[in-house]
Amino acid sequence: MYTQEGLVPTSPSWPVGDWPAGVGAGGGILKFMDMLLKRKGSWVVKWWFLGFLLPVACATTPGPWPGPGESSPGTPARYEQGLDTVSNSCGKNPACYTQRGSEAIMLALPRAVGVARGVSAVFRVLESAELARVEQLLVQCAKEADREVNEREYGLGKRPDDAECERVVGYDGKGNKVRRRMELGILKHEVAFACVKRELVRLFPDNVSIEPRYGPDPRTGRYVLTRVWEDSLKPDIVVHFSRDPNRVQCVYDFKFPCSVAGKSNPLANDGTLEQLSRYKKLGRPCTPSIVTPQLGVSHVSPE
Repeated sequence: MYTQEGLVPTSPSWPVGDWPAGVGAGGGILKFMDMLLKRKGSWVVKWWFLGFLLPVACATTPGPWPGPGESSPGTPARYEQGLDTVSNSCGKNPACYTQRGSEAIMLALPRAVGVARGVSAVFRVLESAELARVEQLLVQCAKEADREVNEREYGLGKRPDDAECERVVGYDGKGNKVRRRMELGILKHEVAFACVKRELVRLFPDNVSIEPRYGPDPRTGRYVLTRVWEDSLKPDIVVHFSRDPNRVQCVYDFKFPCSVAGKSNPLANDGTLEQLSRYKKLGRPCTPSIVTPQLGVSHVSPE
């Protein structure tokens, strides 16, 4: 029933026996709405159902959620999705101000369609051609960082030799030696990350994260985003499902070898291999990889 002055719905005036089969399960909701539009009666009924149920039905379309017993805690709040109603859509669309009845409803329908498309895009993964572009840009950023830092520190066209790479430049908080190659690596990572933000995140803002930290979920053991440092993993670059860093597609680490031997075979470093092996806990379909200025992308051989 409806009040005539405010046209506010109190309860839908649809006979109980006339509800189409499947509406309660969600499968026939769109069919039901189509029948509703053709039914004679107050346009307010159509407004109420189209304005509320259609955006909800579209926004709750099933997707590839985590499996039974799995969860995806820690996803940043900015990835959450929002809904809109016909009244909100009209509030943002001056064209609605002069419309009445179903004419105003039809102006809001494109918004509901947009919600459906947006939800389907949430679960998109990058295709092979897009991943190839990602790797191409990662290599470009690694080369840019290597060249820029070397020229800044040593002069145009110059680079450190092996002796310079092993020079001790200080000590860390635990008293361990900090060598020049380590210092240069930190500087080059900073430049590479700035390049990734400029070139890569701009192209794939929903699918690329820089230095996300993952840790085991105490309930499932599955690695998810975390702020806890203990037993955590922090890859340099993660390619993931759209707006869901917990669903990892590929993992990349920048490496900037300093010595001649390191440049020719960066995967010979035991520390690097151990690090990449740990990344397999993230459940990625790709094999973890490193990116160097000299050899580009180097993949770890699958076991």
